[in-house]
Amino acid sequence: MPAYAGPVHPLLADPPTVLAPAEWTAREAAHQARIDTWVVPHQERRRAGIAHPVWDFLFSYYSQTPNRLRRWHPGAGPVLTGGAASERLGWPMYTAVDGGVTVDVPAFLAKRRDAVGWVHGLLSATAGRPAQFGCFGLHEWAMLYRPADGEVRHPLPLRLGQAGTDAVVEQHKVQCSHIDAYRFFTRAGTPRNTLTPTRDTQQQLEQPGCLHATMDLYKWAYKLSPAVPGELLADCFALAADVRLLDMRASPYDLTGLGWAPVSIETPEGKAEYVAAQRGFSARGAALRIRLLDVCRGLLGEAGRRTVQG
Repeated sequence: MPAYAGPVHPLLADPPTVLAPAEWTAREAAHQARIDTWVVPHQERRRAGIAHPVWDFLFSYYSQTPNRLRRWHPGAGPVLTGGAASERLGWPMYTAVDGGVTVDVPAFLAKRRDAVGWVHGLLSATAGRPAQFGCFGLHEWAMLYRPADGEVRHPLPLRLGQAGTDAVVEQHKVQCSHIDAYRFFTRAGTPRNTLTPTRDTQQQLEQPGCLHATMDLYKWAYKLSPAVPGELLADCFALAADVRLLDMRASPYDLTGLGWAPVSIETPEGKAEYVAAQRGFSARGAALRIRLLDVCRGLLGEAGRRTVQG
């Protein structure tokens, strides 16, 4: 795993960083405006009873609610000053300190220390192995391979039809390493995978080229909230949204009615397009993974610098 070469984590800073009202409220407003790019249309669709096969995933598969996603946090360590900061005393995991309000790290660790250690272990293991770029997004195809009743997840047409979709799966090696993609394979698709990912083997199999591992950086960011700065959470969410779009464009579904051209991974040109995008997302994910690991190290260091193995 590459060594972290950034600044000292704010949790370990002495004295702690103190944020003036104008500074932290500006960061809060910027976070909300950024997140509302996705949240506002989602909430409008939900009120109208309109499902979206691409973007709903970010709010259904991932459990963070839109309102909690809009909440900006300074992360563990910084102290918020000014009268508006007192509102956060009604939020979970905040406490009053001399001069202001801050994330209550002891309370956070009392509840989530084991989770921090697990996330640290997973992210460290993933960062420490080479990225693989040979899957070509076939996990989405295996989720539609010879489906039984109730196994089709989206009411969308298939670009190649069912027979063409099945043929693509049969003509390729399916090698999905991510448990939370693999578990959605059809019953017929499951035995075609070269691996059998489980929750117990997640740390041994997860690798940084995987689109789902990259999207899941968002999950680990909100699982560590409010100890994660809002800017890092938003960066992870934005990456997850970009990856989700590629994931669906490279799937068997026809999204042209929604305005998106396919990434035709059944062709050499489509494979090249997919891998190029996958490499870019992997690089973005690597940088965010390091930032999340820094948060974990800061939290575990605050807890007496005891090492927790994931």
